[in-house]
Amino acid sequence: MTREDARTAETRQLRRTLERRFRTSTRTVHVGGRELELLSPANADDLISEDDYVKDERLPYWADLWPSAQVLAEEVRTMRLGGQRVLELGCGLGLVSIAATLAGADVTATDYYDDALLFAQFNVMEASGRTPATRMVNWTALPPDLGRFAVVLASDVLYEHRYAPLVANAIASTLVRGGEAIVADPGRIALEGFLDECRQRGLVANGDPRAWSEGEIKQTVTLWKLKWE
Repeated sequence: MTREDARTAETRQLRRTLERRFRTSTRTVHVGGRELELLSPANADDLISEDDYVKDERLPYWADLWPSAQVLAEEVRTMRLGGQRVLELGCGLGLVSIAATLAGADVTATDYYDDALLFAQFNVMEASGRTPATRMVNWTALPPDLGRFAVVLASDVLYEHRYAPLVANAIASTLVRGGEAIVADPGRIALEGFLDECRQRGLVANGDPRAWSEGEIKQTVTLWKLKWE
């Protein structure tokens, strides 16, 4: 069996595993002129766990495809990332990691939900034929061996005030000097706090607003591009 055949068999087995554990659906997304099929849980509400919420107020936001991820994926697809180490914080279904992989990056996709990592891994493998590195990462206790990356990416991760210092610290702890982080945000409540936390850590942010629409839904998603002072 060739390496390609082995990866194809692995992808099929992972899909069977996910379809046994979840009610699933597929969604077509266009990124960089390419049509992608994303596998996801059919209904994120099915995944709500009272135990998770009581423990640390976790909700399965990862199971939805958010406009910010689509805007960031379009941006990433245009970047020259060949051979660069790229980290995605809060990968969800893996769309941004797909874009980075297709742009040639060596991607590590992270999330706080193990199930998100399984869907992200499958979607990246299905779209690119490559297997991404995946890790469960809790922003309150970053793994000491996570390392540093040339590019750090995140989309729509500032929906609670307490995430402002956590995301800023995650970026500052993983971004190499001379690297760039991009955070896509539609104007969540923790944005201003996050930008202030970044300034305190020596990260300079420049906003690049992008219009997004789908049917009657319209949003402005800003790509916050962060570099070291």
